[in-house]
Formats: sequence, C-alpha cells, structure tokens
Amino acid sequence: MPGITHNPPPPAVDPDVLAAFQEVSTPTISDCLDRMPVLHGLRAFHRRGRLIGTAFTVRVRAGDNLAIHQALEQVRRGDVIVVDGGGDTSRALVGDIMKAIAESRGVAGFVIDGAVRDTDAFADSDFPCYARAATPRGPFKTGPGAINVQVSIGGWTVNPGDVVVGDADGVVTFPPALASSLIEAVRAQATREAEVLALIRSGRYDGRYAREAKG
Repeated sequence: MPGITHNPPPPAVDPDVLAAFQEVSTPTISDCLDRMPVLHGLRAFHRRGRLIGTAFTVRVRAGDNLAIHQALEQVRRGDVIVVDGGGDTSRALVGDIMKAIAESRGVAGFVIDGAVRDTDAFADSDFPCYARAATPRGPFKTGPGAINVQVSIGGWTVNPGDVVVGDADGVVTFPPALASSLIEAVRAQATREAEVLALIRSGRYDGRYAREAKG
C-alpha cells in the first residue's frame, strides 16, 4: 500500500509467559530490569483494566494515522498496538472508531506516543489505552509510516514481539527471551517486599530495605 512499509508480524508471545506476568506490577518489572524499560510520559485513559500482550509496532508521521488503520487489518488477538508518533500531540492518532475496530479484532490495547480523542469512550471502558495527551483535532491519513519495525517511545526502544505490560503506574516492555530469568527475579522481589511490609506492620522494621535496595 502506498506510503506504508509492511513487515511480517512478530511471533506471538507464549501464552504461558503472558500468564506468568498477569499479576506482576510494572514497578516490580522495572526494578528487576535496572529500572530501565519504562515508556515515560504516557498515562492511562481507560477506566481500568490491565494491559498485557505482544507488541505490534507502528511508526507514523506526526499526526497521521494511516499506518495504524492498516495495522488494524493485520493484527491478531492479543496483540498490543504500540505506536511511535514521535510524541507529537497536535492531532489525535486514535479515537472511538479505531477503539471499536481494535476491540472487535481482539487487540489487547493501545500504547500511543501521541494524542488520542473521544476520551469519554476510553474513560468508560476497560479497553487499555495509554497515550501522551488528548486533543479533539483529528489526524491526517496520507502516510508515510511503517509496520512492525523497531520504535522508540519515551526514551525506550520497543521491538516487534516484545512483551508489553501496563497497569495504573504505566507501561513497560521487555524481550520474551528475558521472561524466564525475569519471572524468577520478580517473584524474589515480591517475597522480599512482603517480608519488609510484615516487619513494618509488626514494628520490627530496621531500615534494611533501604540498605539492601539496588540503586
């Protein structure tokens, strides 16, 4: 299609990997990956609902959503549409119509480095949507763009096929190859934090968390 570079979709993340991270918080994941894999500057526009799935990446010209429309023709159930819009917030890249299309195709959610509109529709929904801002101004639909390429959002690089996790604190991503060691690390961290909380509640906390914490 004119103006849009299409690449094959990445392998879907193993459902067992997604299940393992279903209840893991984004702060814990970030802490266990040297506090690096955070998509800074994005906030949740949806009512509630956890985001987890496979990164299906899109790069667009500022304020242009043609490539996103074409991506929605290729996505699989469980994919997360991750859009590098260059942080431009002058025009909305998605709204109620694209949300409805995405939901009908089983998309797990939107991560938009740009603006959205029709925010009431997102605020009343559990369909995850993270973006930088909102504006009523609509997008161009002329391209160019690229689908399933490496993108950069909020200072972090996202590759097609990465694991995407979002909660009330924000969005993190990581390669599936890290999942096995990462899940061990986050479980150990969760155990350690539970022990510290128990000490605090019992009045026996001695400051060890601050002394032992990384960074």
